[in-house]
Amino acid sequence: MKKITFNRSSGPTIGVELEVQLLDPETLELVPLAPDILKKVPQELKDRIKPEFIQSMVEINTDVCSTVAEVEKDLKGTYNKLNDIAEGLGTVLSLSSIHPFSKSSDQKVSEKLRYKKIMDELQLVGRQFITQGLHVHIGVTDEEEAIKINNNLRIYLPVLLALTASSPFYESEDTGLMSYRSKLFEALPFAGMPDSLDGWDEYTRLVTLLKKSRVIESVKDIWWDVRPHPYFGTIEVRICDLPCFFRDVLAITALIQALVVALADQFENPEPHIQILRSNKWQAARHGLDGFYMDPFLGKKYTMREAATYLYKHVKPVAKELGSTDYLNGIPGILERSTSASIQKNLYYSNGRDFIGMIRSMQGLFFK
Repeated sequence: MKKITFNRSSGPTIGVELEVQLLDPETLELVPLAPDILKKVPQELKDRIKPEFIQSMVEINTDVCSTVAEVEKDLKGTYNKLNDIAEGLGTVLSLSSIHPFSKSSDQKVSEKLRYKKIMDELQLVGRQFITQGLHVHIGVTDEEEAIKINNNLRIYLPVLLALTASSPFYESEDTGLMSYRSKLFEALPFAGMPDSLDGWDEYTRLVTLLKKSRVIESVKDIWWDVRPHPYFGTIEVRICDLPCFFRDVLAITALIQALVVALADQFENPEPHIQILRSNKWQAARHGLDGFYMDPFLGKKYTMREAATYLYKHVKPVAKELGSTDYLNGIPGILERSTSASIQKNLYYSNGRDFIGMIRSMQGLFFK
């Protein structure tokens, strides 16, 4: 068995990915304009603005950043460039984790061969998968530390989901969930809450076995809510929905970076039961910040807001060392205001169940 190389990072570097919807400016339906947009992207941004699974979305990502301040500058510049290109082609950008009324059956899969192979395998499950998310990479110094952090991060993933929930609607229906995206994701193979791993060798054996049997082609086909990324030398947190405010993206990024650093320094590495982790994730997906969180070791029940407040206070000293306190302090703002999912539902029901009006009201919120 050939061991997978983990390209170690020098410190808790940051990389952020945002998946952005492309809408018709009149109907506000998803439109498959990604190929046209990507043709207009200047060469220096080809690695920063990329195709995604369907042609009505694109991904923007940062370079490797050392601080959240660098993430802010990097993302803002790339987003504004993408927005300029989109406006020139007569389309608008939108940030939520599921478009509220566009039909999944109307979407076109990107021309990339990998995506076509995935769709051929997933069939109806894949055709329903029209979601957008926020992914955050944090650099880790070695592979065993990556596994330890990956295992321990699972305890906090439901809190991160509750803080970012932004997908309450699907194909013109109120799903009853605050994050329907997270449930769609769980229908995919090798997605959802991962099991605990007993070291890098076990991870290598698992990936080797899956590749040998041609179940996957690469580690990119493992879509866990959190996963080690050996090529980048990072832990990648993938559970988050896409917030509608840029400041929330930065607050969540600061929270994740500080949490990864805190877990790297943690001496004890407890093993929570996967059923409790899944139960907490269900509460986050179903109720968002109004759900409850069960301590996986003591069985004590908290509100999800209490759990988020505890996590914020727990990592605040680390954020101070990282110089990201001002960004982390956006977390109490989310708890006070609530999430994109709540905003969407309030706008929808207070304006005569009007999706068009809801989306128009959400336009322009990102940088407010």
